Parts: sequence; structure tokens; C-alpha cells
Amino acid sequence: MSITPAPQGLLGMKPEEIAAVFTELGQPAFRARQLVEWVFAKRAATFEAMTNLPKATREALATRFVTRTMTIAKVTGSSDTTRKFLLKLHDGRYVETVLIPANPALYGGASDRRTLCVSSQVGCAYDCKFCASGLAGFTRNLTAAEIVEQIVQVEAYAGERVDNLVFMGMGEPLANFSNVTKAIEILNAEWGIGIGARHMTVSTSGLAPQIKKLADFPLQIRLAISLHGATDEVREKIMPVNRKHNLAELFEALDYWNQKRKQFLTFEFILIANVNDSLQQAQALAKRARSANAKVNLIPYNTVDGLDWVRPSEAAQDAFLAVLLNAGVTATLRREKGHDIAAACGQLRLKQETELGIIESPIPAKRITIGGGAD
Repeated sequence: MSITPAPQGLLGMKPEEIAAVFTELGQPAFRARQLVEWVFAKRAATFEAMTNLPKATREALATRFVTRTMTIAKVTGSSDTTRKFLLKLHDGRYVETVLIPANPALYGGASDRRTLCVSSQVGCAYDCKFCASGLAGFTRNLTAAEIVEQIVQVEAYAGERVDNLVFMGMGEPLANFSNVTKAIEILNAEWGIGIGARHMTVSTSGLAPQIKKLADFPLQIRLAISLHGATDEVREKIMPVNRKHNLAELFEALDYWNQKRKQFLTFEFILIANVNDSLQQAQALAKRARSANAKVNLIPYNTVDGLDWVRPSEAAQDAFLAVLLNAGVTATLRREKGHDIAAACGQLRLKQETELGIIESPIPAKRITIGGGAD
């Protein structure tokens, strides 16, 4: 597969990297500080806008770097004002990010105001059976600049600040560890985007070794686990990664996380009718959650074209929740916003790339699966 290298975006560069460029150009250090301010504080979209930099300097920078690497191709909104953004990348591929307003607090902080669900890869290699992101396989990792730019593009379009980030969009964040953690540093920094670390949540399908690595990451970000099955037998039907990192290995990694961190873990559990919505699964999940000191976020299945599963009845959802609450587990049932705009991750991108002939079918015969993009 031929992948066009991404242009080097300034939104993915730290001040020390920018300073090194100015040293190479023979420019004084204060010029680098000016560029950092233009890129992050002022969000300059062009070099021409950077009026206090000499014209020759701007021209030299423009030959090596870009201020933006993507464009907004489409925005869809639902009746409850959730908005999905389809972003076109430099190589003609697409990713999605979703802006969700006014959710109840799901990850341990104060009530959410504007939460952005961010992508980390083009496609996904982990083939979770409920998810549209992996239906066309894995293409490539997003750069740190492309991750940061999702926030910049959405804030510019919406005219409002994003308060919370969840890395639950397209891709497996921990399979793109170096770019995701660099983006988080930029997003958190006062000179960068300025989002508090505790307002950022990384969601993983269960890459146990990378969870331990993330536990040693200095910023106090939050962790969510896409669990979706409380026993290996059920989880393997939904999450192929469980065959590589089973529940015993996953929970050993979560023990390590809990030794390093004070924040609650979150278990994401998508309820799928006649697959994982039995009361026996609820009881097993309650034991798992108590053992890991985790809260549980129940999400009724969001219909995906090409997949046969359906969401349970509301009565079945409520019965599952009751088992958790009666067992003393902190749990929420999120009847998802965005169900009417194909907000299940990857659907809008899948439709667009199929229509454009970038992919032949929503469900190709061969996929690049587990392992793609891991670094």
C-alpha cells in the first residue's frame, strides 16, 4: 500500500523543535517564540497572517511546513445538536471527529460541557465487531499535527472552545502511542491548546503492554477500556484483541495502572442484544469493575450498516444497569446522542470513501488487522 507522507504540520511541533528550526535559519530565538504564539494562541491559518515575522522568514517556513493539513469536508448534525465532522486529509483519505455538548460527567470530572471525540488513525486494525472504523481495514497512523488539528478545526468552525477530549474516534490510540502522547502534551501545554490533562481520556481496546507504558506517562490523563465482554468467551466474539491480550493479561495491566494513578478507570460496555446483554454478563461485569475500582459506562449498540447486531430493548438495558447498581458499582446508561446522524464511529467516512471509489466495499475480503500501526 502506497502512503503519501504527511506534510510537517506546525500544530504537531513543540517549542524546542520550532526553536531548532530558527537556529538553523540563523534567526534570533524570539522569532521562534513569535511563531509558537501565531500557531497556537492566535491559531493563524496561513503564513501570510504572521505579520511580525519577516517576509523572507515566512517564505522559508512555507517551503518546509504547513499550518493546516486537512479541510472540513462535511458536517452533519442531529436533532440534539451533536455534530459530526468529516475531515479530508492531505492524501485524500478521511477521518471523523464528533462534537458532543452538555453530557453528564462520564469520566470522573465535573459535568462535561463540550466534548470532542478525536480520531488517532485512518481506519483501524483491531476489527472490533461492533465498529465501522475497522470495516475497511487500517491505512495509517495520524501524525501529532493531524490529531491536534482536529480540535483546532472544530473550534474554528463551531466558534466555541472544546472542554473535554476523548480519544474514542477512529483507530486504536495506543497503537499510535508516540503520536498520541505527543499530541496530548501539545493539547495540554499552556503554550499549546491548554486543555487540562484530567479532561482528556484515552480509550483502548485492551493493548495491555501499552496500558502499562501509558501508566508511566507523566500527565494525569484518564483511561477508558472498551471492555464489551466480562468473560473471555463473550469478549472474543466482539473484540479480536482479546485473543492476543486476554482478560487476565488486561486486568494485570490495569492493576499496574491503578498502582500509578489515582483516577477511576472507566469500562465502556456496548450492550448488544443476545450477545453480551445477559444478566450473567452483568454479574460478571460487576465483579470485574469492583476488582479494578472502575466505573461502568453502558452504551446501547449504535446500528452500523453492514453489521447484523441490534441494540437491546430499553427494559433489557435497565435490567442490566440494575444488576451493576445493586452490586455497588458506579454505572451510567448513556442512550447515545447522535444515533440519528450515523455517529457510530467510522460510518460517515466509510460512506464517503466507498462513494469516491477509495475503497471497493464497506467490508473488503482482506483487511489489515491486529498489529497495524503499532509503534
